[in-house]
Amino acid sequence: MLDAAFSALGNLFALSNLVFLLLGVGSGLVIGMIPGLGGTGAVAMLLPFVFSLEPTQALALIIGAVAVVHTSDTIASVLLGIPGSASASVLMLDGHQMAKKGQGARALSIAFLSSMAGGLLGALGLTLSIPVARPLVLSFGAPELFMLTLLGVSLTAVLSRGNMLKGLLAGAFGLLLGGIGAAPAAADYRFTFGSLFLSEGLDLVAVALGIFGIAEIVTLVGTRSSVATGSGLGSGWRTGLRDVVEHWRHVLRGALVGMWAGVLPGLGATAGTWMAYGQARATTRKESKKTFGKGDPRGIIAPESANNSVEAGDLIPTLLFGIPGGAPAALLLGALLAFNIEPGPRIITHDLDIVYTIIWSFALASILGAAACFVLSRPLAKLSFVRFPVLAGGLIVVLFTAGFQDSEQIALLQVMLLLGAIGWVMKACGIPRAPFLIGFVLSLPMERYYFLTANLYKFDQWIVRPWVLILLAVLVVPTVFSLVKKFRSRRDPEASDIADEEEGEGPEPPRIWSIVVPSVFLVVFVAAFVISRGYSSQARLVPGLVTVVGAAMALCALVVGIRARRRAEPQETSTREAWAVEWRAVLRSFAWLAGFVALTYVLGVLLAALVFLPLFLRRVAEMRWLGIAVYTVCTVGALAALATFADIALPIGYLTPVGLL
Repeated sequence: MLDAAFSALGNLFALSNLVFLLLGVGSGLVIGMIPGLGGTGAVAMLLPFVFSLEPTQALALIIGAVAVVHTSDTIASVLLGIPGSASASVLMLDGHQMAKKGQGARALSIAFLSSMAGGLLGALGLTLSIPVARPLVLSFGAPELFMLTLLGVSLTAVLSRGNMLKGLLAGAFGLLLGGIGAAPAAADYRFTFGSLFLSEGLDLVAVALGIFGIAEIVTLVGTRSSVATGSGLGSGWRTGLRDVVEHWRHVLRGALVGMWAGVLPGLGATAGTWMAYGQARATTRKESKKTFGKGDPRGIIAPESANNSVEAGDLIPTLLFGIPGGAPAALLLGALLAFNIEPGPRIITHDLDIVYTIIWSFALASILGAAACFVLSRPLAKLSFVRFPVLAGGLIVVLFTAGFQDSEQIALLQVMLLLGAIGWVMKACGIPRAPFLIGFVLSLPMERYYFLTANLYKFDQWIVRPWVLILLAVLVVPTVFSLVKKFRSRRDPEASDIADEEEGEGPEPPRIWSIVVPSVFLVVFVAAFVISRGYSSQARLVPGLVTVVGAAMALCALVVGIRARRRAEPQETSTREAWAVEWRAVLRSFAWLAGFVALTYVLGVLLAALVFLPLFLRRVAEMRWLGIAVYTVCTVGALAALATFADIALPIGYLTPVGLL
């Protein structure tokens, strides 16, 4: 085994292999900076080029990109509040709050160091897993996987920091939207309303960009200010280094959570990062928990460490069983098979050098990627001090183009706009969006594993399995503890929840919203319940349960809102005026976004950008015409180059000229 490890290391440092590793790292970093592409986009773009290479060169290229894409996707999340990928959206809780305080360099430093550490720990875990992972992975069947997904959804209570009602409401809404499309256990299409587009379900990247990205854009464009409100970039990477060293336990725990999420099919990076954030907060002392969501370094360290280690965890079932844990691993599996390298026991006995090539490539790429990002961190952090309308023009174009990539259905642009409106309302009303995203991610895996469990086992058989009992205890004990804390906190006037601290920014909305918004959710859940009655028994079971729980949460929220409105004093005139100003600014921002979507429908994204950017940059950003011309040409040229050389799909309109197709 040691001979194979050192042989693989020597081969990797051969000049040709090292060059391809560097090319992979560079590609992954660039792709990670573009919101919405992620590891799948990185591997998909590089895959056509690998078949003319030697196996070690091809693996160095692919692993180099996969290992660092989650290092650079933090940049947009931290600096701009736009999730660089669905899994990086968790960094908006604390990383973006740091950037708002003028500590963007510190936040990026923490993220890059944690990402590097997570990658190295993931590579170490992958090495140690070779002899021991097989029996452990095989011990997990459908019941254990079902309990694990249920545990992930239950994090809504943890992430809602005392406000379990709003967290569970958001989580149920995410589960409901995640169930749109084909039922995993029946020949039914749910909530599609006859649309072929909805029959494939909603794309995770588009949902994350809509619920987080568009909501942030309309808020910041309305303010016409920069993201950061502090006076400088902060003390930068040295402070970040001290933060990571001080909280090294969270680095380790986050990496372990990420690896576990990567090993188990159906979870992946998004669930892994949110689980890591949840465990970081759950294992923190009570007096210091209140800083989470306000710019706490631990809220960056744990999920970012998990973000990279997930990819290493993905490789364990991919290499040992030929079962990819995620889309990037599935593409890597295809590349291995193309080189006649068969995953499974054979790769351990006959191609062990290939395994160690992958491990060494992952570890070295993690170091190189973090080093490259450190060089760029301070100049990139200055983006948070640029007036946001200047950045928003290009971001709007890139954001809708990124959301289009997976399904390549132009109707998705309307869905993103609608989700952006929902995300803004949730943010304004203090409804946390994190539980929504967790529910959406785990919706189909939870339903799939539930039906496998119900069909293969009787209840009294699977509920007493050892791992099921352990996971059940992990689920029940914190929930009971949270309920006890909730009752005790009623006596504590300083008790607060994550929704108010993280999401409730800006002027307070009118009190009537506390009644209207839960009422709308209640109508949605009741309507969905009625519609689900028309499906087969297998297809309607889980949506029926979700809608009942969601309706109950919405009804409770409605009652709480009515009682709070009766007790509350009338809002001050200044508060009402501030809200009116905010409301008008948000409506103007949504009008600009809707105008771009309409132009894209008619002209396609390239021509739409040529029309939209000059108007937006002149009227909203108040730029000069020379700067507008340079900005527009660079943005459109970058899109055209990506479409030509990286095979990026561009939305095509009804009047798009044939030469631009």
